[in-house]
Parts: sequence; C-alpha cells; structure tokens
Amino acid sequence: MRDLRIVVTTADAERFRGALVLASAQAALGGEAAIFLQLDAVALLRAPLGAPEDEAHGRAGLPTLTALLAEALSLGVAVTACQSGLALAALSAADLPDSVEAGGPVAFLQATSDEARLLIA
Repeated sequence: MRDLRIVVTTADAERFRGALVLASAQAALGGEAAIFLQLDAVALLRAPLGAPEDEAHGRAGLPTLTALLAEALSLGVAVTACQSGLALAALSAADLPDSVEAGGPVAFLQATSDEARLLIA
C-alpha cells in the first residue's frame, strides 16, 4: 500500500477534519499516513482544540476534532506542525498536543517517497 501524505494549508478545521479521517482510514488499513499542518493551519492545534462544527458532528454521532486527532495519533498517523506556523500562531513546540511534532516542509517532503500519495487539503 502506498503511503498517504497530506498537507493542510489553511486554518480550516473542516479540511483538517477531512485529513484526519482519511489518514486514520489509511492507518486502519495498515498503511502509513502523515499530516503536515503548514503555516496558518498550525493555529488549529491551539488549546483548547476544537472546531466550529463539532457540535453538529456530535449531534450526528460523529467524533469531535479533538477525538479525531487522538484516534489518528493512536493509529500511528504522524502529525507535524510547521515551525514557521508555530511562530505565526504564537505557539511553541511545548504548546502542541502530545505526539504532535514540530518540523519543516523540507523534512516532510524528504520523507515522502516517489510512490506516496501526496494530497493538499
């Protein structure tokens, strides 16, 4: 199975939610998955973690953004926050949720094989 690598480019919680769902599905199927939150998207990791549509998702029996992130991480999905994005969001690596790493786009792309699926969200 080809690796799945997703770059979230905006601070849109629903794009991040979609990336988490796809990455979790990939991991549940036994594949490798990674998400890179670039620049403004890093602000989505600010505590308390949540999304404007969490309530609507909850009413429909779906998990919150917080629950999706926890599930993705427990499945082995690698989540990386852009170092420049941390500065833009006035956050530090210590502010990130457990198991979320700080890193840069060069390292993310270096870890992306030619065979991997690379999606931009």
